[in-house]
Amino acid sequence: MQKRKLGKSNLEVSAIGLGCMGMSFSYGPPKDKPEMISLIRSAVELGVTFFDTAEVYGPFTNEELVGEALAPVRKQVVIATKFGFDLSGGDKRPGAAGLNSRPAHIREAVEGSLKRLKVEVIDLLYQHRVDPDVPIEEVAGAVKELIQQGKVKHFGMSEAGAQTIRRAHAIQPVTALQSEYSLWWREPEAEVLPTLEELGIGFVPFSPLGKGFLTGAINENTQFSSDDFRNKVPRFSEENRKANGALVAVMEKFAAQKQATPAQIALAWLLAQKPWIVPIPGTTKLNRLQENCGAVSAKLSPEDLRELESAAAKIKVQGARYPDNLQKLVGR
Repeated sequence: MQKRKLGKSNLEVSAIGLGCMGMSFSYGPPKDKPEMISLIRSAVELGVTFFDTAEVYGPFTNEELVGEALAPVRKQVVIATKFGFDLSGGDKRPGAAGLNSRPAHIREAVEGSLKRLKVEVIDLLYQHRVDPDVPIEEVAGAVKELIQQGKVKHFGMSEAGAQTIRRAHAIQPVTALQSEYSLWWREPEAEVLPTLEELGIGFVPFSPLGKGFLTGAINENTQFSSDDFRNKVPRFSEENRKANGALVAVMEKFAAQKQATPAQIALAWLLAQKPWIVPIPGTTKLNRLQENCGAVSAKLSPEDLRELESAAAKIKVQGARYPDNLQKLVGR
């Protein structure tokens, strides 16, 4: 497995990370814990050193799972988690929990995450979503204090807009931004990627496989379980899945030429964009984990990239990436 550095920081991680959310949350019922522990440890054996979780996943259970799975190899891995949702209410569905990035809440969240992850320090701590009620300078200042206290090593942000990133970075250098980015969601290219390049901040794309769509395993006939988040995503309506299949067809054709899979092409495309981009595809299946890790070997030449971009550019992806209540939390 190749390694990459997140921006100008010295945080070195595997070129492909592992998003752990779906093991506990959002994509149907929680998966079998011993199986998921085994999967996470298989990832380590495959060379993955970068694992992503958050207190809201579960809530709390995903951090406990990741902490237990990685305890034997703690020194070999980088664990990222997130704060920023108010989990004091009863409704813990994605987006139902309000935001809370007040400094006292951040400190409280970090104490909980340290315990659940069974670690003495959090390698990378993201603000999960920008809280409009708390100036970003206060958030960055609170994380700076946690870094000075030795409880956190690196500060990250998620789905933040360019100006907010600049303001935070001026108080406490931001190591990484995590946002959605893939061949079917390219909005970060307009403002965010140039800002990150200028400031020397790494980029961690989540949903690099389009929440599973770019693997080719989902079509208009796919039935999601009742508690699968994709039921609420406009882009995953039956009609839009049918239309968006055109993009997958392009990738399948390309993959066949390269003796790769559509997922590997999607990840290889991301890796080819910048040397400081580290995608974190999530999975609950060993064969998919192995497939995703294999993407580092799928090399795309400049000509391949031009051909892929040109074919993809002719297809207008249908449907919003989030329902309105979640879209409002993005790009602040």
